[in-house]
This record gives sequence, C-alpha cells and structure tokens, in this order.
Amino acid sequence: MKEKDIYAELSSIRNIMERSSKFISLSGLSGILAGIYALIGAVVAYKICFENSQPVVMSNSEMNPANWQTLFIIALIVLIFSLFTGIWLTIRQATKKGERYWNPVSKRLLKNLAIPLITGGLFILILIFRGYYEMIIPVSMLFYGFALVVGSQYTFTDVKWLGLCEIVLGLLAALFPQFGIIIWGVGFGILHILYGSIMHFKYNQ
Repeated sequence: MKEKDIYAELSSIRNIMERSSKFISLSGLSGILAGIYALIGAVVAYKICFENSQPVVMSNSEMNPANWQTLFIIALIVLIFSLFTGIWLTIRQATKKGERYWNPVSKRLLKNLAIPLITGGLFILILIFRGYYEMIIPVSMLFYGFALVVGSQYTFTDVKWLGLCEIVLGLLAALFPQFGIIIWGVGFGILHILYGSIMHFKYNQ
C-alpha cells in the first residue's frame, strides 16, 4: 500500500471516530446571527436606560427597577431569537451533511449544556428576587462560559475558547459592574460574530 493511501485511510478512520464522538453540525452562521442580535439588544438597552446618563452606570442604587426589568426583557428576547436561529441552522447544517441532528452525541451535548445553563438561570432569578440586579450580567456570562467549556468535549474545541473568553469577561463585568452592558455587548455580540465567522469558514464551507 502506498504511503498516500495509508494517510488517506488514517484520515478516513479519524473522521469516522470524530463523527461518532463529537457533534460537528454546529452552524457558524448561527453564531454570527446571535452576535448581531446581541449587539442590537445592547444598543437598544443603552438607548432606553443610559442615553441620558453620564457616564454609563449600572448599579442597584442608580437605576430604577423598571430599567432592570427592561434589560431583562431585552436579554430574554435576544436569547429566544438566538436559540431558534441556532436550532434551525443546526438542523439545516446536519441535513446538508446527511447526518442525524438528534443522536446520542447531540443528546450528551445538550445535557452537559443544560446543567450549567439551568443552574445559572435559577441563580439569576434568585438575584432578581433579592434585588442584586448588577450581578445579573456577570453571572449570565460566567455560567454561559462554563456551559460552553463543559459542552466543548462533545463538539469542536473552538467552543471551549469561546467559553473561556466569556468567563474572563464575566469576571470583568463582576469587577466593573458599571460597564456591564458594554462588556455584555462585547461577550455576546462581538465574540459571537468572531467565533461564528471562524466556524463558518473553517468547517461549514
């Protein structure tokens, strides 16, 4: 057997093993669109809550509850749009590749993502109930980052780096809560656009 044939055979075996252990139908375009949704949400939140304040401030003492409720609703809308877009494009990507989007690997991926995301969501509800509004943004970024790092073992390793970046930004948001909306826009907006672009041109072409 020629050396070229051996390499081709090894590459084929590697692809088969990867497909059986990792979910590789994630759509890079969904990351780009999620980032765009987040940037639009951040701009709308700024105009509604901070346009007349100098500097941009996010603290329990300087923002009324109505503004925090508005921010929560905006974030929820961004989340819903991102989820529906991600699910639709992932199903389309899997169908295009002739793969099943609901298989044992995708189930494990979803389970590992769900645990930190649900925990983070419940923690955010507790923060809202207790009135610790300025910690909502850093907590959402931290738990989202943890979810990506945990889930990355069942998909592309690029997801882990996005998760680590989200964790770092979440810590910065906790340290500087007055700039929370800006950091949120960078983490969920700009980072997702960069990540989605890399994923699209690296895997989806």
